Amino acid sequence: MSTPRQPGRGSGGSGSGSGGGKPRPRPAGAARPQPARRPAAGASRSAGASGAARSAGGERPRTPRPRGGEPPRRQPPRRPAPPQPRLIKLGDPKKRLRLVGVAMVAVFSVFAGRLVQLQLLDSDELAAAAQANKYVQAKLSADRGSITSSDGVALATTVDAYDVTGDPSLYPAEKSLVPDAPEQAAALLAPILNRSKEQLAALLRTPKTQWVMLAPRQSPETKKQITDLKSTLAKQADTVACRAQRKLVGKPAEQGGRTSVDAACANPLAGITFQDSKRRVYPAGGLAANLLGYVNADGIGTGGLELQYQGDLAGKDGHSTYAQVNGRMVPTAGGSQQSPVEGSDLRLTLDRDIQWAAQRAITDQVANAGAEKGYVIVQDVKTGQVLAMAASPGFNPNELAKAKADQLGNAAVGDAFEPGSTAKLMTMAAVLDTGTAAWDTYVEVPNTLQRSDRIFHDDIDHPTWHLTLAGVLAKSSNIGTILAAERLAPDQAGSNKVLHDYLTRFGIGQSTGLGFPGETKGILAKPEAWNGSQQYTIPFGQGLSVNALQATSVFSTIANGGVRVTPNLLAGTTGADGRYVAAPPGKETRVVKPETAKTLTEMLESVVSDEQGTGTKAAVEGYRVAGKTGTANRVDPKTGKYNGYTASFIGFAPADAPRVTVSCVIQDPKNGHFGGQLCGPVFKQVMEFTLKTLRVAPSGSQAPNLPVERKP
Repeated sequence: MSTPRQPGRGSGGSGSGSGGGKPRPRPAGAARPQPARRPAAGASRSAGASGAARSAGGERPRTPRPRGGEPPRRQPPRRPAPPQPRLIKLGDPKKRLRLVGVAMVAVFSVFAGRLVQLQLLDSDELAAAAQANKYVQAKLSADRGSITSSDGVALATTVDAYDVTGDPSLYPAEKSLVPDAPEQAAALLAPILNRSKEQLAALLRTPKTQWVMLAPRQSPETKKQITDLKSTLAKQADTVACRAQRKLVGKPAEQGGRTSVDAACANPLAGITFQDSKRRVYPAGGLAANLLGYVNADGIGTGGLELQYQGDLAGKDGHSTYAQVNGRMVPTAGGSQQSPVEGSDLRLTLDRDIQWAAQRAITDQVANAGAEKGYVIVQDVKTGQVLAMAASPGFNPNELAKAKADQLGNAAVGDAFEPGSTAKLMTMAAVLDTGTAAWDTYVEVPNTLQRSDRIFHDDIDHPTWHLTLAGVLAKSSNIGTILAAERLAPDQAGSNKVLHDYLTRFGIGQSTGLGFPGETKGILAKPEAWNGSQQYTIPFGQGLSVNALQATSVFSTIANGGVRVTPNLLAGTTGADGRYVAAPPGKETRVVKPETAKTLTEMLESVVSDEQGTGTKAAVEGYRVAGKTGTANRVDPKTGKYNGYTASFIGFAPADAPRVTVSCVIQDPKNGHFGGQLCGPVFKQVMEFTLKTLRVAPSGSQAPNLPVERKP
């Protein structure tokens, strides 16, 4: 039995029944019904079939046909309803606040846990570390200035180095946590620093100080070796087991306390630090070492120019203050720094090439002559500048430990010796300048001469010579010089006074003005103190003493027209600001008249150019040479008595337009002893090289060859 359909509720959802019932009228104002959405394929069929079965009692509903037998009209498809806009649902603010709160609680929990660790668990260890955290002051060494030759090439300079220092305050057992930390550190450092273990350990146990010098001016390689070793030990001491041991140090025994940590957990090099330093080196080795000098173990000038200009070369050290923990700097702990001021550079008047030639020549001749020592000086006659000053034997300042004590000085200005016949030039200058005699004044020279309680003679026996004054100088006659000097005044006392005055003008018995450390003024007694023999020996160079630079300056004075220029070695300085300041010129002092100097120059030429002269071996081809030989009895500095000879030759060239003076002095030769024989060749070798180096033009005229002999 079927249930009658309700109008408007057909299975198609169209609103009309199968019996053609009219649709229900829509109330006014009511919303238009929306068309039903087409169900998905399969799903709508099933749903429709199920609903029809329920409506028709399980029978399949029939589709009504339209009236008049017309086929059913197909309904056009309905358009799908537009999609509904999606609604944005706001998050719950309470939930977000809960999440933020949880995160903040977690962060604060971490901080709180760390505070608990610092305040409670690690407080003892941190307190110990705080005790070791100290501000220390380190020296910042100033760069020592260089010393260069006249062309700016370094003869002495400074390279980077490192001072190895220690902090003894970190080595007591309560801080190092081991009882023998100084000894452990010393055992590790001794083979690296080439120091004894006992010495290093004693330094690290120095009380009441935070700084000791263990080894100055070490190389970068040494620093790296110690740094690597220190880093290795630090890693070994930073293990979990070692940290646990350190926490137990000082605690009661019932709590497992310890008095120290194991040796493997200690870092005995924790208190070792490095400070930037410098090391002095001499690139040319022993070249000009007698002038340059040397520095001591602390880098302080101790000899030569290094000592003389210590204040200028050293500059001014700075300092740096910083915090350290267990020997390590704490970058974030603050500090201060005062920068050092670099030392000034010195530029010398030395010519490297001329210095080398002079040093080679004197070294070879000292060896050939079997002499004790010798020295050569080259001086510019116009400026007084020293172009070379060489001594033999010398030393290498890079290997100071190998040098002998008597080699470390500068014998060219430190040795006082009796000059012998080279001093006759000053006697002749006094005779000519006072008008006592002229170059061609006749002098009769016997073989011997009795004066006071002595009998004087020349180097060789000879018959009576009939000489000019120029001949006396050329043949280097002692007797002829005595006779000429006696004419300086009516009596001997007056003559002594006049001669002493001229010797003083030439700089004898006074400082050269060089200011070199260890320089001797020589010996020149006052004329009233000259004894019976001195008043006759001083005119020919015995009974007074000079240094080699004083003797050289005498000849430069004559070469410069009678004007003495104070010798100097310093051309100028370059300060920390990089500005070069030239040294002031040497002081000029007139000693003799220009015409006197000219006559003396011509007389000196006869010594070299005349076949009877004593200095023929000093002749330089193409140049006129004026010079004088010297052969003097030598006073042995050990006994104070005469023993051996001093051989010398001093001269200048070109004689017609003097440019340089060269002096050679050889002390206590065994193979020969005459100045012309030993020093003449050295003069020739050095003078030739110097003239070529300076590109001095050859002489344009011949020597005057003043007559040596004169008949009465």
